[in-house]
Amino acid sequence: MSSVENLVKAMIVRDRKTFLKDARFLPKYPKSKLDSPDMEFDSPDMGSNPQNPGPDSLDMGSDLPDTGSDSSDTKILADFTEYNPLHKGHLHCLLEAKKKVPNGIFVAVVPGLFERSGRGLPYIMTRQARARAAIAVGADIVVEGPPMGIMGSGQYSLCLAKTFQALDADYIPRGYKPDPDFEILLEKIGRGTGVAPKPYRMVDMENGEVLLKGKLNEDNYVIVSLSKSLTKIGFNFKNKFIFIPRIEGVSGTVIREAVVSGVLASAEEMLPPETIRIMREEMENKRAPLHQTRDEKTILFTANNATVPDLKSLSLLDERTIENMIDKRPFNNLTEIESCIARGFSRHHVQRVLSSLEARIDRDTMHRYIENYPSTIRILNYKNKEVLREFKKRLSHRRLEICQ
Repeated sequence: MSSVENLVKAMIVRDRKTFLKDARFLPKYPKSKLDSPDMEFDSPDMGSNPQNPGPDSLDMGSDLPDTGSDSSDTKILADFTEYNPLHKGHLHCLLEAKKKVPNGIFVAVVPGLFERSGRGLPYIMTRQARARAAIAVGADIVVEGPPMGIMGSGQYSLCLAKTFQALDADYIPRGYKPDPDFEILLEKIGRGTGVAPKPYRMVDMENGEVLLKGKLNEDNYVIVSLSKSLTKIGFNFKNKFIFIPRIEGVSGTVIREAVVSGVLASAEEMLPPETIRIMREEMENKRAPLHQTRDEKTILFTANNATVPDLKSLSLLDERTIENMIDKRPFNNLTEIESCIARGFSRHHVQRVLSSLEARIDRDTMHRYIENYPSTIRILNYKNKEVLREFKKRLSHRRLEICQ
């Protein structure tokens, strides 16, 4: 097993323990007392990795020092972005938002546990490395976001909304792709009206009016979905969104292909120098690229040995997929498992199912985790102690932890 494979395995083991702890841990602002047993079955070599995985073996239990009862009226700009990797499009959004609120604290919410993207695929770099890049280009605070890759899109949109609520966000910067037909939705959402994405139509949540028919660009869909989730939890987002037109000439796909080939020069024009420096450091230390590496041994073990009730309990696995898996196992590789996964509504369904088999989180635990989310706001990185102190003052009513 390579050093990268060992690193990925160690991260998933650690993050699973953290996830299960969070699912049991009621937030400081309790909303539920649900409790149910976790699914467990034996797995090969799931203990601590003997090789030191480096900065990812962070102590997540270190509370921030008490700053007293002082409060702060500093505005918080909360932006959710995967930074996979952080490119000039992300930087443009960050800088434009900070221009509009120059004295605010820019909080980047970076997806965390299990290191799997909304597409269900592994990230190029760990969240710690992505957080370093965010601080390097101008973010003030980076906090850990929800584990996108093992959730349905509605679930992680809900967790994002709850994150903005927990951060008490004053502004929510979001990049979007300009489209004349989309303007009516931006206007509605900007005024604080939720818009619900339905199959091939967008619906006003106040009066049921169909505002737009057809599909949306992915960036634009995220805005609409988030407005629905924010409305669902009762968060008033009137005049909070800062909509920033997306710049052209930046392709995440081209960047990831450049990373795989090891020729970053082909994508350098799309990346800030800080991202390039951190990516090269991670690659030199055998900690990147990670986006083609999974814990294949655990996925195969789960697919080959889990009972039918265990498979049914796993998040994202449907009846047809389970029937196919039982019928065709044992499996020798991930391609064989992928062929058993039934087609889902999302084109990323196959990769999300693989991530579910990898993380082994059951539905009851997932629901409890979402109900309690975020039980703790974890700070991955910060600009300086002054910013950290101001952030703590602003969120004195929340439970905060800092990675050390």
